[in-house]
Parts: sequence; C-alpha cells; structure tokens
Amino acid sequence: MRILLLGAAGFIGRELFAALSARGHRVVPAVRDSSAAPAFSVERPVAVDLNRDTRPEAWLPRLAGIDAVVNCAGILHGTRTQSIAAIHRDAPIALFKACEAAGVRRVVQVSAISAERAAGTEYAATKLAADDFLRGTSLEWTVVRPSLVYMRGAYGGTALFRAMAATPFAITVPGDGSQQFQPVHVDDVTRVVLLALESDRLVRQTVDPVGSQPIALRAILEDYRRWLGLAPARVIHAPMTLVRFACAVGDRIGGPLNTTALRQLEHGNTGDVEAFTRATGIVPREWKAALAAEPAHVQDRWHARIYFVRPILRFTLAFLWLISAVAGVLELRGWAVLLASQTPLAFGTALCILGLACLVDVAVALLILRRWKPPALAAAQVALIAAYSAVATLLWPSLWLEPLGPLFKNVPIAAAALALGAIEEER
Repeated sequence: MRILLLGAAGFIGRELFAALSARGHRVVPAVRDSSAAPAFSVERPVAVDLNRDTRPEAWLPRLAGIDAVVNCAGILHGTRTQSIAAIHRDAPIALFKACEAAGVRRVVQVSAISAERAAGTEYAATKLAADDFLRGTSLEWTVVRPSLVYMRGAYGGTALFRAMAATPFAITVPGDGSQQFQPVHVDDVTRVVLLALESDRLVRQTVDPVGSQPIALRAILEDYRRWLGLAPARVIHAPMTLVRFACAVGDRIGGPLNTTALRQLEHGNTGDVEAFTRATGIVPREWKAALAAEPAHVQDRWHARIYFVRPILRFTLAFLWLISAVAGVLELRGWAVLLASQTPLAFGTALCILGLACLVDVAVALLILRRWKPPALAAAQVALIAAYSAVATLLWPSLWLEPLGPLFKNVPIAAAALALGAIEEER
C-alpha cells in the first residue's frame, strides 16, 4: 500500500513511518521541510505547508498513486507563523475533500482524546472540527484519539513531564497533582493505525487508544524520576493561581507553559480501556512495565535536565546581544574616535561601521528569540564574537589583562552560543 503520511517528521509521525515501512508499505512523508523527513525513506518526501494548503486543489497532485492517507500533523497552540486553525482544521478538511475527489478511500486521522468542546481551547476545537468533517464524508475513515503518548523518546507533554520530574531537590506539581492521564505507549497507537489501514475492522469508527488505567500527574512524575535513575524528591504543590499566572506569561514569551496546555491538563486525558480493547483487540501496555522494559540512559537524563535550561540560555544570550547593542550605541562616538585613531578609517566611516555592528547585535538577539536556524545562528555568533574580540584587541589590548577578564569572557559566551545551537532544535 502506498501511504501519504502527514506529520512524518513529528513525534508520533516518525514512529508511524517506521512501523508502516516495517510492514512493507511504501510511505510518502509529507513534511514542511524535506530535510527533516525520516531517514532511509524509499519514497521522495513531499513538501507541504499546512498553513497555506487549505484548498483541495493543492492536494490533488499529491494524491496521485496514493492508496491511503494518515494525518498526524498538529501543534499545541498557534504562533505568528503557525496557524492552528489552518493546520488542524482547514488543511485537513481540504485534504479530505481531495481524497473524495481523487478516489483515495482509506483515511486515518490521528487526533487527541481531549479534542472535545468541553476542553474550551482552540487546540481542541480545531481538532474536533476536522474530526467531525471527516466523519461526515463517504470515505473509509478512522479517527484515532490517543491519550498522552509516551515512548523512549520525548516531545511536548512527555518532555515537559520528564523535565518536571528531573528538577533538583523537589518535584513541583500544579495544584494537588491529581490531574488524570491514561498514558498509552506509541506501539499501541501504531498498532491501531495499522489495523485501520490493513483491515476493515475500524472503518468509520472513532477509537480512543488509552493505557490500562488512569494515573495522577503526581504519580507520573514520581515514576519518571525513578525511571531516570534520580533520587526520590519531595513533591511541592504550586498554587493554581501562581500556575495560571506562569502560563499567562508563557502565552506572551513562548515556551511549554501556556494557557492551552493548562486547560488541556485540567480537562483530563482519560478514556475507556475496555472499549478500546473491544474495538481493536489490543491490550495496552501497562505504564510501569513499559518504562521498565525501556530503561533510561544518560542521554535521557541530559534531555530532562536541559529542558528548562534551554529557554534560560536562549533569553540570556538574547539579552546579552541586546545589551551589547545598547552599550555600543551609548559609546558609539568614543569608540568611533578610537577606531579612527588606530586605523586608516575616517571618523565617519568608523561611526557607520560601529553603528552597523550595533544593528547586527539587535538582529542576532531577535533571531535567537525567533529560534531561527539554531546551528547556523550559533556559528554566526561565534564568528561575530571572534571578530569583536579581534577588533577589541587591536584597539585596547590591555583588556586581556583586566582583572575581570572582559575579553576572556567571550570564550564561555561563544561556548554557550554553540551549546544553544546544539540543543535548540526540538525535532
């Protein structure tokens, strides 16, 4: 079977790609950036942009020779460049219409168990809109709505939970930490998708893959801490007023803490495991047994520990470049005089060069905050730091001998830029 897989570069998408390929299917990865497509793909990746591909005409050429479609693309909340309405609702609906027009009958939509109006979030509403539209078509559809999906790797909610579990000295939970989840292993989710594609058992059905039993958030974090091999820690209950304030701040500056995540958390992520087993014949993996079967390694601890360090590093580096620009502007004339006196440059030329350097510093700060091409930006920062250090050495060599080591500090700053470039990419 030749399958078009949307979201093939994502957390669940990569696992689906591997599982489908292992079963002998020819999987066509549909991704925004072809360089992020799963490795060893036999089929050539198809470049899609769900922000723009909101008309059936955009999808019809991509469906040529396709036997089935799986959509597991999604984001938790929208940004200035990512429209949650387009990605969750408009583009999938256009794709479903195109499937009907092209005669591609089998469609699997990977949604979420919390995609309900009661959740009260744009995430849930847009997911639900696409689910409902698909359920109203004549296609051989299956809507798969998993609870919290976990595996050896981590992304999104599971990455956040591991980081919360790995904080030093104590584990902080929102409120009393009793929020309920029913974590389901990714292997069980892929088995459902395979069943939906390879048989008629799940045609025109909505299936909620869930774990064997509900687990409180507090217990999930304690289990993750034990799995990571860290010493037990006391649990601190953060007042919900404080949590809501932190999420409101997260809405403005970005990051894992935001109002959408909190509302989805409070809505819950549980389902009927018996109904899941009856529909699919799958007995889900038990939470602790699955963790024990895939022991953590040092890389898992690294990831958990740097999760909250990464945004700190991002904002401090951006702040440093911005302050550098401000300080440069304040001392622009004095530095221009010094540069002109030590080089053949005219004063006006020196002034323009230093002013341009200040603008470059501002641009670097903004690009860091936008998380633009982290490896390339890290290399650019190192090059700028080296250039600034060389100029400072020429103009004021005694800086190397200053007690506080102003130029020597450029070395760890460059190292910090390289570190952020290495860890900033999430996928």
